[in-house]
Amino acid sequence: MTLETTMDREWNDNQPIYRQLRDRVVAMILDGVLKEGDPLPSVRNVAAEYRVNPLTVLKGYQQLVDEELVEKKRGLGMYVKSGAQVLLLRGEREKFLSEEWPRITATIHRLGLKADELLETIGHNGSSPKSTRPDTSKPDVLKKEDR
Repeated sequence: MTLETTMDREWNDNQPIYRQLRDRVVAMILDGVLKEGDPLPSVRNVAAEYRVNPLTVLKGYQQLVDEELVEKKRGLGMYVKSGAQVLLLRGEREKFLSEEWPRITATIHRLGLKADELLETIGHNGSSPKSTRPDTSKPDVLKKEDR
């Protein structure tokens, strides 16, 4: 299993690598690539694949444990906890509605867009607007099928 499904090989200089690793695992849980009870890729494998210090990977994983999304099973590794996706969805929705949606609605009003215009863009060609989420279809260290 590899992280590349949601991970570029490039790191963003604006955020610590451990946080980017954490965010990529979160995206995989939200996208259903990692499901409840699934093991996370080993710290050693992720560190080798992305050429980062194992302590960096461990710090990212520890954040997931602290957020109660992942649990450590002594001698076995780390696993996605039951209810992790629901918990993440709730938090992401709240964050979107409180932080992003006000900016989006302000832009909609500023541009004078109407609801029917917006809905038309969503239904264009039977798909929604291009997602800004990482592509989870490519093979990589954090990809479930590769375990």
